[in-house]
Amino acid sequence: MDDLASTLGIPAVGVAEQQREEKENSVVIDFKMVTFSLAGKDYSIDIMHVKEIAKAGRFTFVPNTLPFVLGVYNLRGEIIPILDLRLFFNIDVPERKDDQLENLLILQVEDQKFGVVVDKIDKVVGVQKSTIQPPHPLFGDINIKYIDGVVEANKRLYVLLDITRIFTSKDSLEVEDKRPVYKTTVNRPVEVSAARSTAASAPVKAQVTSKPVENEDAKIQEALKFVKESLLNYKKFYVTPVNESWVKHRYLEWSKQKGDPKAQIQNEADAEDFLKTFWSTCNDTWWTEDFANKISNLLPQNSAKQINVWNPGCGKGTESYSLACILAKKYPGVKFRIYAQDTDLLGVSNATLMTVPEKVASTWYGPYLTKKANGEYTFNQEIKDSIMFEYHDCKNTNALPMVDIVFARDILSLLDEKSVESVISDFQEKMKGNAVAILGDNESMPSSFKFGENSVDALVAYTKD
Repeated sequence: MDDLASTLGIPAVGVAEQQREEKENSVVIDFKMVTFSLAGKDYSIDIMHVKEIAKAGRFTFVPNTLPFVLGVYNLRGEIIPILDLRLFFNIDVPERKDDQLENLLILQVEDQKFGVVVDKIDKVVGVQKSTIQPPHPLFGDINIKYIDGVVEANKRLYVLLDITRIFTSKDSLEVEDKRPVYKTTVNRPVEVSAARSTAASAPVKAQVTSKPVENEDAKIQEALKFVKESLLNYKKFYVTPVNESWVKHRYLEWSKQKGDPKAQIQNEADAEDFLKTFWSTCNDTWWTEDFANKISNLLPQNSAKQINVWNPGCGKGTESYSLACILAKKYPGVKFRIYAQDTDLLGVSNATLMTVPEKVASTWYGPYLTKKANGEYTFNQEIKDSIMFEYHDCKNTNALPMVDIVFARDILSLLDEKSVESVISDFQEKMKGNAVAILGDNESMPSSFKFGENSVDALVAYTKD
């Protein structure tokens, strides 16, 4: 099953069937689209624009907007505009009931998020890009400039919409209201019926955004752009949906400490100061007993005879060894294997030779250590044998077995957004049904991925939903 399709909750074309077709036709699937219907016709959108699907209703009405703007919707704390794609294309819509739930595609276009209402959401379909044909004027019910092409798949003809062209232009639609600010940018088709237009000859443009005298949020967003660039330049830290909530909160706190609401990161020292509260508890160091117990409580009960763990970004190995000790204690008598990976070649090469300071040996690590002839402490053979240290970049293909635990603290914040999506998709693909994924203390799974959550204090374990 296609990973992103699974994430969106949309059925994908069967893997076996698709592989058989590819083999027979020597077709390389290099384009995926989410398909849906409007008035009985098949349409599609590039899957890269689709963040999730939802069912919702009772949208908050916004006055003085065009007919296809149904209102705004609170999507987990984020206010987004809801547009009816049927009304946008002048397609008749049955009369709505007050409690009616609509089929929504949540789209991301540049830095804006929208919800669009369609009749029915179908599935994810993979095609060969070269089979997409240019649009033809015969699609008279939709202006040809909004069509990216047409493609046949599974004996059905899909009209591929150009979402970027539809939702971006120099003419903004702005909604004037005192509710939280959002800005939409929408190109309205020229052929608006006289029945829906207040003046048939008038150009269909409108400015639709709230206009507070001082938009502090906009100022913060502008300042954050520079913060994001600086964190990347100085610390190779990427601000993505995994950590952007923390970054926004931290910026407000940090700029207040600096005594400047528009404070900027000007050098590496500033960047280090900004990120000093980001890194996870016991990051790259030995675990306290209290933290070890919290991790143990976060892990699920598991009756399997073999437990597999994927630990990307293992660093020099302290995290992997600590996790191995926790597993040995929580799952006595069970065999476990930790696949510990990092791009620090020197670190992973020396990890197998790690020694433990005497002050650490006297803590909860004690039962899992052995004392060498020279007086140094090292982990016993059972713990050592349970860890496979590898030089590997998690962005590349991982030939791993299905895993029970993904332990990936802080590593996603060192990846660009495209790589983050790829790696999390890999997590989903390799996680067993009852598996958990543990990210950094200040990281969270992007909302576009459907994970459940279990928490212990501030720690969260993500489960396949």
